Amino acid sequence: MSTWNALPLALVVVAASACMHAPPVRIAGRPAAPSAPSEPWKAPPGVVPAEPAPPALPPTLPADVAARGSALSLADAVDLGLRNNPQTQLSWAQARAAAASYGAAASAWIPSLDASANAGLASTTVGSSNGGAGRRLTITPQLTLSYLLFDFGGRAGTVAAARDAAIALDLTHNATLQNVALQVETSWFNLQAFRGLVEAARLNLAEADTNLASARQRNIAGVATIADVLQAETLQAQAQLDLETAEGNLQSGRGALAVAMGLPANTRYDIPLAADSMSVGMAALNVDTLINRALEARPDLAAARTLILQSQAQVRVARSAELPSITLGSTSSRPVSNQSNFTGLNYGLTLGISIPLFNLARPYNVQAAQAQVDASTARAALLRTQVTQQVFAAYYSLQTATQRAATTQVLIRSATASEAAARARYRAGVGTILDLITAQSALASARAQAAQARWTWATALAQLSHDVGVLGPRGETPVPLLAPTPGRP
Repeated sequence: MSTWNALPLALVVVAASACMHAPPVRIAGRPAAPSAPSEPWKAPPGVVPAEPAPPALPPTLPADVAARGSALSLADAVDLGLRNNPQTQLSWAQARAAAASYGAAASAWIPSLDASANAGLASTTVGSSNGGAGRRLTITPQLTLSYLLFDFGGRAGTVAAARDAAIALDLTHNATLQNVALQVETSWFNLQAFRGLVEAARLNLAEADTNLASARQRNIAGVATIADVLQAETLQAQAQLDLETAEGNLQSGRGALAVAMGLPANTRYDIPLAADSMSVGMAALNVDTLINRALEARPDLAAARTLILQSQAQVRVARSAELPSITLGSTSSRPVSNQSNFTGLNYGLTLGISIPLFNLARPYNVQAAQAQVDASTARAALLRTQVTQQVFAAYYSLQTATQRAATTQVLIRSATASEAAARARYRAGVGTILDLITAQSALASARAQAAQARWTWATALAQLSHDVGVLGPRGETPVPLLAPTPGRP
């Protein structure tokens, strides 16, 4: 073939190769990338999956708790969160996938048996003295047995790594359950605190309305100036603004709790009124004991320690790739043909050895596996330090919240008495509107702090239980962790 005749063929080959290796430049008829750094990419119709259909409105609670939807207890809320929250769904799916992978890896200890069948048709031309052409149809079923006899720890390392990965993800699921339980509890306590703030704001507004009416009457009677009326109007407007803010926060808290439970934010539900008999107390154990307990009980820290074992097993796998392996194999087949001389039972037994001679990647694989051991060890040490800090901070947050819960009771008693005295002095004409406004502002602040103090303490206790790793599967706190303090609210 001449050069000129070969040139078109070469061009066709080059163009075909370019088309095979060139990246796609269009998706569904549109550019596959934005035209400029400042331009958005416009997705062609049908390329992006559609959003799943929303649930039927109005959103409802699951049937088994719908009857209690008007007074959803903390246990109900935590139970819903553990069942519905996407975090628990994800960690559960990962744990099940790891368990299946462990089962697949462990199957390497059992011989594998495969079956196959081949069908063939052959045509043979022979001399006329032998009868002319002939055709042969052969069907050959075959069984193949194979088993790895020895590989210097590679198989054992693979199984151990899969086992440790499954354990780590199981422990991670346990940690996720505690995280979700804490999230639900915190949202539930915050909602109770927001409800208390709304009630306090309503009391403040009612008192501001009374003061405004009194100031107007005194102004009409000529015993108060218009300045008193204006200051009372300012206080009343501020109280109205505080109530509107508290009501908005209450609705936001309701949506946050619904999301923590794995439900739409606009789910219709309510929680019961808080009981005033909640016992507030200090931690029964000292901080050093709690830290030691956290280092033993935290599931995420246990998972980190297990991942060290997994990476050590991966080192054994990488090293075994540099060493020989011995395999045992067996095949058995029985061809069936229309010609009798092609039928019969065939079998074979093989013993093979594989010796790696040179592969530059294998030493690097060993180094990478050893580095992963160091990385896993460092991650566990870092998490251990973080756990220590978390427990230390949560312990003293609980101590502070306990003290604040007691102090706010003293504060609200003194602020209530001060406001009552200031109101009586103002009505008697011996006090000023400024004194009354100052006393009422102090009372409003005391009410707000009292409304939050108990729930701040409850949140601190849940946080400490979580950080120690002893938060129960339904959000409960172990009794030994808390020592009730007599006389505390």
